[in-house]
Amino acid sequence: MSCALPFSDEPASDRPAIRHVLVVDDSRLQRRILTASLRKWGFEISEAASGREALGICQANPPDLVLSDWMMPGMTGLEFCREFRAMTRDSYGYFILLTSKSEKGEVAYGLDAGADDFLTKPVNAGELRARIAAGERILRIERELVEKNRLVESTLLELQGVYDLLDSDLIEAKKLQQSLVAERHRDFGAAEVSLLLRSSGHVGGDLVGMFPINEMRVGLYGIDVSGHGISSALMTARLAGYLSATNPSQNIALRRNAKGEYEPRPPSETVAALNHLILSEMETEHYFTLLLADVDLGTGRARMCQAGHPCPVIQRADGKVEFVGDGGLPVGLIVGAEYSCFEAQLNGGDRLMIYSDGVSECHDPQGALLDDEGLARLMGELRQTRGMAMLESLVWKLTGFADSDSFKDDVSAVLLEIKAPPSGK
Repeated sequence: MSCALPFSDEPASDRPAIRHVLVVDDSRLQRRILTASLRKWGFEISEAASGREALGICQANPPDLVLSDWMMPGMTGLEFCREFRAMTRDSYGYFILLTSKSEKGEVAYGLDAGADDFLTKPVNAGELRARIAAGERILRIERELVEKNRLVESTLLELQGVYDLLDSDLIEAKKLQQSLVAERHRDFGAAEVSLLLRSSGHVGGDLVGMFPINEMRVGLYGIDVSGHGISSALMTARLAGYLSATNPSQNIALRRNAKGEYEPRPPSETVAALNHLILSEMETEHYFTLLLADVDLGTGRARMCQAGHPCPVIQRADGKVEFVGDGGLPVGLIVGAEYSCFEAQLNGGDRLMIYSDGVSECHDPQGALLDDEGLARLMGELRQTRGMAMLESLVWKLTGFADSDSFKDDVSAVLLEIKAPPSGK
């Protein structure tokens, strides 16, 4: 039988943790003694004369608290407790065993079966109320934790949804950023140009490119925007527009001459113009390093401006490696910064590589950097490898050096290879 509590509109957090109490005892007198006190305290009560009957009640209407006699015919209170603990529940049920046993060994046996507390028979009403109050505190803490875990789980599910959406957007952003380098290889007749762009994350701050100036001249550049992630990637997209390979009128490195033809600005002038644009027109905390080159494929003369970017490397036809350049200030740091050009002569069989610091600052598991010496060694090992195969092999070599294919920084490079003259000429 049961005694239901009146409806309460108080918040769940303020409601008692124990409402429904199940009393299990084969003695009707003992059940009546217990239920009299419980009814007076306002609990909803269910009664069972055996463990089997109690299990049926627990399945139909799970109690918050069980008061069960230990010694009962058929299924003992201890056996009932084990079955009770094996049941699937939405919340924890507090279990008090009623017993005349007081030996420590017997108490330990009961705890091992899943009991939370004990009351010695005959039960004192004041002690019973105190034990129920202790159980209620435990259940309240448990249910508060369950609710908090539910909220955490719900929040995590929402965050996972946001992450999945962001991850999907970043994958699309990576595709768009990679599309900025739509042409990875081009044969200009006298020379070939290959491009490598590999971000350390979904998107990055590196950008490489080439743009034809006329039939015998080509512009090359490598850019490394400060930071990583979306804001750096947006900056590279903006810069790609300033150095457009498809729209000469939008390319800041080119200008029209008196004949209406496009010709290159001196690289230093272009870099200074970019510095002015970044500081005067863009509201950003980012700056970037840049190596801009104007290469005359007819004469082999390469005129370059270095703005904080790593020194470009020239590998001669005989395999000798030379690092050229004089450093310079990054773009977007100082108003009115001045930049200068330097030149290098490329001959048949020579090649020029512009690369980001993700290459030279790649480190091994012990933290040692590859540095210029290591890069020169790798280029020596790849002396006979040409074009895109050379750049892909370089990434493979870096993976071996770092003992990982997950680099800490973006890796990018431009490889210009001057074709060797035909044999006998």
